[in-house]
Amino acid sequence: MAQTVVVEETRQRAELEYADVAATSDVYEHVIRRPRRYETVKRMTDVVAAAAGFIVSLPLWILIAILIKLNSRGPVFFRQRRPGKDGKPFQMLKFRTMVQGAEERLHEIIDVEDTEDPLIRVADDPRVTGVGHLLRVTSLDELPQLINVLRGEMSLVGPRPISRPIHDPRNILRLKVIPGITGLWQVSGRKNCDTNYMLEKDMEYLQRRSLGFDLLLLLKTLLAVIKADGAR
Repeated sequence: MAQTVVVEETRQRAELEYADVAATSDVYEHVIRRPRRYETVKRMTDVVAAAAGFIVSLPLWILIAILIKLNSRGPVFFRQRRPGKDGKPFQMLKFRTMVQGAEERLHEIIDVEDTEDPLIRVADDPRVTGVGHLLRVTSLDELPQLINVLRGEMSLVGPRPISRPIHDPRNILRLKVIPGITGLWQVSGRKNCDTNYMLEKDMEYLQRRSLGFDLLLLLKTLLAVIKADGAR
């Protein structure tokens, strides 16, 4: 409880444009930072689990690739620049779920300039393909991120890397750790939330993170996939 108060007080003190970096850094050192042993074991677990997951799911990758090519024109994979640890950018991978050139057509559906929330949600997005809808519902579009994990750009569990800028000092803390494929936010109803809710869940994860908690979140993610409770 005391740790939660520390993070909340830091958020209130810090100015919107990352002015109070010292305060958030202090929270990282005293509340969020974990021993090197945790980070080492977590990385080893990521590599072993991601490699095993890739090998086991390889036939599924081939099937998905065929379906994507049959369903619409364009590449099998979608690559997007995302912020990694310490803000270092990397190319996050997904199976393509939208028509080719979907990003250029976003302005036709929503006024991005007037959208303050970095988490853009488009109900019944016409850019999503038939196969893409199935991949999103089952979360299978995220499978290629196993490659990001093997590269060391992502972890199995961690804060989700967001493509648009987040002007909130809590985001400084999110960027102190390696982003993840899944996390507390994803298993806590991400489809019906805004950026503030995401940040709250990420702050909770950063304070609670441990190998046991990571395993719990992976199990909850697996249940969500089985129930087809992914993004629409």
